[in-house]
Amino acid sequence: MTDSTKLIVSHAPFYRDACTVMKRSYLIMAAALVALIPGWFLFGAPAVGVSALAVASSIFWELTANTLMKQQPTIGDGNAAMIGLILSMLLPATAPWWMVITGTFVAIIMSKIAFGGIGGNPFCPPALSAAVLTVSWPHLMNFNGMLVNYDMAWSMVDPLINVKFFGAETASLYPPLELLFGHQAGGIGAVCGAGLILGGIFLMIRGISSWEICLSFLGGVFVAAFLFNMSNPDLYAGPVFHLLTGYTLVGAFFLATEDSSSPVNLIPMLIYGFGGGMLTVLIRNKGVWVDGVLFAVLLMNLANPILDMIRPKALGKV
Repeated sequence: MTDSTKLIVSHAPFYRDACTVMKRSYLIMAAALVALIPGWFLFGAPAVGVSALAVASSIFWELTANTLMKQQPTIGDGNAAMIGLILSMLLPATAPWWMVITGTFVAIIMSKIAFGGIGGNPFCPPALSAAVLTVSWPHLMNFNGMLVNYDMAWSMVDPLINVKFFGAETASLYPPLELLFGHQAGGIGAVCGAGLILGGIFLMIRGISSWEICLSFLGGVFVAAFLFNMSNPDLYAGPVFHLLTGYTLVGAFFLATEDSSSPVNLIPMLIYGFGGGMLTVLIRNKGVWVDGVLFAVLLMNLANPILDMIRPKALGKV
C-alpha cells in the first residue's frame, strides 16, 4: 500500500535550513542573557524574580492554551520562554507580579495564540505586550518612579525623561561610555548597551536577526536624531544619546527583527528598519510618550504586509 506521508509536500519554493524553531529560540535567549545578566547584577534579586516569573508564566499560558484547544504541547520549541525573557528585558525590576503575568498573557494569548500560534502573529508579541502595559499603567512603566530610590544604593535616573522635560543640555550628564555599561534607569535588559550590542552582533553573525533591519533601524535613529539636533541643539539631544538610551538597542536587535512581523525581502527590510528608527525619534521628540521604540515597531509591523509587496522582478517575466 502506498505510504501517504511520502505524498505530502510543501508549496514552492523549497528550501531546507538546519536551524529549527527550538534552536533559534535558544540562540535568541542566549543573546538576551548577555544584556540581562548585567541588569540582574545592577538591580539585584527583584530583577531576577521578574525575569523568572515572565518566563514561567509565558510557558504556563501556552501550555494552558494547548490543553484547552486539545493540541500537542508546543512549549518544547522554546518560543514561549523566549517571548517571556524578551518581555522581561523591557520591564522595571520592581514590576509587580500581577503586571508581569498580565504582560505575558497579552504576549502569548492575545499576540500569538489568537492569531494561530507561531508564525501567524502580525505584531511582535513582547513589543505589543509592553505597549499595552505602558498605555494601561504608565506610572508602573515609569522608570524614574519605579526605580529611583527603591534601593538606597540606586540613584540613577532615566535620561530620556530628563532630556524630554529639561532640554538637551541634560544629555551631557550621561557620557556614552557610562550609558554603555548601565549608568541609567531603564528596563532590566535595556540598561546595558554593551551587552545588547554584543548580543545583537552574535544574532546577526548567526543569521538569526536580519542585519538589514538592525542596521537600518539604528541608521534611522541616527539620521532623525541628527536632523532634530541640527534644527535645535538646545532642545533635542544628539544621535549617540538616542542610540544608547531607552529601548533603542532592544528594538533594533530583538523587537524589530521578529520573524513573523518583519519583511523578508531586501528593500522592504531596509525601509522597515529605517522607518522604525525615524519614528522612534519622532515620537520621543514630538509625542507624549518618553520612549517611542515600542510604538514605532508596532506601526512598522502594520506596514509590513504592504512593504513586502516590493519584490524583485520574477526571472523570465517581461
